[in-house]
Amino acid sequence: MNLRFRYPIVFGVLVLVLVGLLTKVGFAQGQTAPANLPSESTNRVLFENVQILDATSAQLSAPSNVLVVDNKIQQISTSPIAVPADLRTLRIDGGGRVLMPGLIDAHAHLFLEATPQEALFSAGAGGDEVVQLVFQAATENATRMLLNGFTSARDMAGPVFELKRLIDQGNLVGPRIWPSGAMISQTSGHGDFRSLEELPRTPTSELSLAEKYGVGAIADGVDEVLRKTREQLMLGATQIKLAAGGGVASVYDPLDVSQYTEAEFRAAVEAAENWNTYVAVHAYTPRAVQTAIRAGVKSIEHGQLIDEETARLMAEQGVWLSMQPFLDDEDANPYPEGSESRRKQLQVSEGTDTAYNLAKQYNIKTAWGTDILYSPEKAALRGRLLTKMVRWYTPAEVLKMATKDNAELLALSGPRNPYAGKLGVVEEDALADLLLVSGNPLENIQLIENPDQNFVVIMKDGKIYKNLLS
Repeated sequence: MNLRFRYPIVFGVLVLVLVGLLTKVGFAQGQTAPANLPSESTNRVLFENVQILDATSAQLSAPSNVLVVDNKIQQISTSPIAVPADLRTLRIDGGGRVLMPGLIDAHAHLFLEATPQEALFSAGAGGDEVVQLVFQAATENATRMLLNGFTSARDMAGPVFELKRLIDQGNLVGPRIWPSGAMISQTSGHGDFRSLEELPRTPTSELSLAEKYGVGAIADGVDEVLRKTREQLMLGATQIKLAAGGGVASVYDPLDVSQYTEAEFRAAVEAAENWNTYVAVHAYTPRAVQTAIRAGVKSIEHGQLIDEETARLMAEQGVWLSMQPFLDDEDANPYPEGSESRRKQLQVSEGTDTAYNLAKQYNIKTAWGTDILYSPEKAALRGRLLTKMVRWYTPAEVLKMATKDNAELLALSGPRNPYAGKLGVVEEDALADLLLVSGNPLENIQLIENPDQNFVVIMKDGKIYKNLLS
């Protein structure tokens, strides 16, 4: 019997158990991914003879020099920059290479993408071996993400608070993380991971495993939505995510259903606004998207099935479309032919072209993300999901979306933004998240697909995590 496909909820529960064990045990052990942390003996880095690829222009700059002091870009000049000749300064001769901002994934799942379904089943039903497996996978995934050139990620469901803390403290190599915490869902919604045997819920029912371990949070009615939203904010969420409609992978909600009432959305929005941040929603269909927008939601995650009326509304209200290039190709999540999930997957992929064309037609604020699940292989090829965007946009537009535009979306967190400073650009006083690239991505965006070879220097927050030129 193939439990993955006959009983997908069973697998989801197993994942949640492992993630919970990871959160409680793995981090307490203080383990880190097998990667070198940057040297603390250097606080000045001078990039010499580089061409700057700034997201504000579709052209490379003239040969330039860029001085980074501590964690910010202090000076950019076409003339030589004088710096002290001491051990605190590192000079990097760019040799005419391209210096660009670090890439940003606006819809990631750092835990849920890290371990394949098959490995979880073969590992058995629990114990130290499973805890170590999942913990190691999560930490390695975070490190790999940074070394693939992705210096920031907005995590859109999952227990990443401790992972973020370890990275921010310098004990683990990984990207900056904007965590949403658990995805808040109505009963029967996209974030309800329970089996039918767990129904009905009563006032004395135990929380489901998804709720215990911070992947999903079930809330019905204004009061419950308020409480669950406030709980995620208390845990450290930089933005809130709700499920507004049906999903491909979820079992009990058809793709066309709308989830939550306008009043329930508004409760989450008001709670988030009281914390000076915003709400994003998982949604595909016009009704789900429009209901969320009327309540004040600021970001639509996915949106492949929107129509022209919805696109016009998004543009008028300045709502973000945080979309992924879902196509029926080698990067699609595998579902059995003839299954309901496969049918829903094809419906979503058929809407992708239309949604991107509407986004361009109405000049909707558009972000790019991956939404990878249960596939470390795909996570290792994150850049390939970015280069696919040239189906709809020029290379310059794609790179702007994955840097400057995505950084603008991250900044919607306002005071809840955990990283003070400007990201997504190469300019004075911006945070120093930088990639030095062999070749010109404006002419050959496929360079991003081979970061091991083409990203010769990777810097995050002024610290160098990779330097092939030293």
